[in-house]
Amino acid sequence: MTDPFAQILGQWPPHAQVHFNAVRRLVLHAAREADVGPLTESLKWRQPAWRPERPNQGSTLRLNWSPASPAALTLFVDCKTTICATMREIYPTTFRYEGTRALHLSADEPYPDQAIDHLARLTFTYHRKTKPVAKRT
Repeated sequence: MTDPFAQILGQWPPHAQVHFNAVRRLVLHAAREADVGPLTESLKWRQPAWRPERPNQGSTLRLNWSPASPAALTLFVDCKTTICATMREIYPTTFRYEGTRALHLSADEPYPDQAIDHLARLTFTYHRKTKPVAKRT
């Protein structure tokens, strides 16, 4: 099986690739633990992206490195969701937030594994419908 990210990651410096692989492991683990089913791994806007394959599960999570900010990786969520706002409320200083879609990680500090796991779970389960509890008569 061909890695959908191989070509783009080959253009990133080694330190960004190492950080990407660490975040990727966290994202894939979070998806398994959240029981969202298989994820599609693809490039969206030339950025690595993950999305649950099952319908009505969740949203897309993207990750990017840019030479404009070489010491950071950025996680992106759909700007039409409340995911970024929720993360900002729970983890106000863990990420550097940008608007309603971007969460920046510093490559110079240890990654906040728990916060990344939480972000992935929130993203991949964002559209899940909860079943109403049957009313007892």
